[in-house]
Amino acid sequence: MRVAPAQLVRFLGARLLSSAIVLLGVLIVVFALVHLVPGDPVRLALGTRYTPEAYEALRAASGLDRSLPEQFFSYLAHAVTGDLGVSFRNGQPVTTTLLQRLPATISLALVGLVVALIISIPAGISSALREGRVSDVIVRLSSQFGVSIPDFWLGMLLISLFSVTLGLLPASGYVAFADDPAGWLRQVTLPGVTVGLVAGAIMTRYIRAAVIDVASSGYIRTAVSKGLPRRVVVSRHIVRGALVPVLTIAGIQLATILGGVIVVEVVFAWPGLGRLVYDAVAARDYPLIQGAVLLVAVMFIVVNLIVDVLYAVVDPRIRAA
Repeated sequence: MRVAPAQLVRFLGARLLSSAIVLLGVLIVVFALVHLVPGDPVRLALGTRYTPEAYEALRAASGLDRSLPEQFFSYLAHAVTGDLGVSFRNGQPVTTTLLQRLPATISLALVGLVVALIISIPAGISSALREGRVSDVIVRLSSQFGVSIPDFWLGMLLISLFSVTLGLLPASGYVAFADDPAGWLRQVTLPGVTVGLVAGAIMTRYIRAAVIDVASSGYIRTAVSKGLPRRVVVSRHIVRGALVPVLTIAGIQLATILGGVIVVEVVFAWPGLGRLVYDAVAARDYPLIQGAVLLVAVMFIVVNLIVDVLYAVVDPRIRAA
């Protein structure tokens, strides 16, 4: 369906404005929460090198001797230019550290999403089209089981089976795709499946509900009454009608995976953003925590913006709203 350029520009402008407001809100909340975490980050950063003089020098250099409003507006002004400060722990620019870890998290999230889509789309559609039958019950029970499984438990189970017992796949480590594609695939398989199985269970439930909702619509009954073959009704009308809710849950799951793989990355020693945040929180590394959360928020907003644009293309009613 053709999209009017002016209408799409207005739609994008409104979404970008709301995204900027959300991002500012995230910055304020994260800044406040980080400073509520107990513990002295300067003392932790100095460790055995602590002296009163070194303490005051690092405190002044990091800006922690200023008031909270001054710290916030200074951080905001620098963040707009891409300067997220310097890590207390390693003394490196936060932006550089985040960009070094980002590819590992993105690759894990994409593999997890692919696994989730491979599982959830056929399972959700077939379950909905066979509502009430034995296969539908099996899919619903399986998805409920999948939703209930903790990430860390599933990860350790897969490590125990495929690494320790069978010796087929490595239990930890990371290889960049550009360096060795086959090695990358071996390393990403277990953490990717761990992420994908849980996300796939959630998506199966949403897709099943969306297909059932569309299949019960009046225009589907009309199509059936006209004598259209079931294959045509399913492929051209039901699946297409369920596309918007499927896009919704796929976008939400991708954003959730990008920002929520901390446990999986720790279990598999995966050097991504999640593990970085885990270490930063333990060390009270304020600049690194704020930078990582800000990056995750930006990715979340970008993914949702892309999903909104796809909505507008797929369903003109949303574009006009």
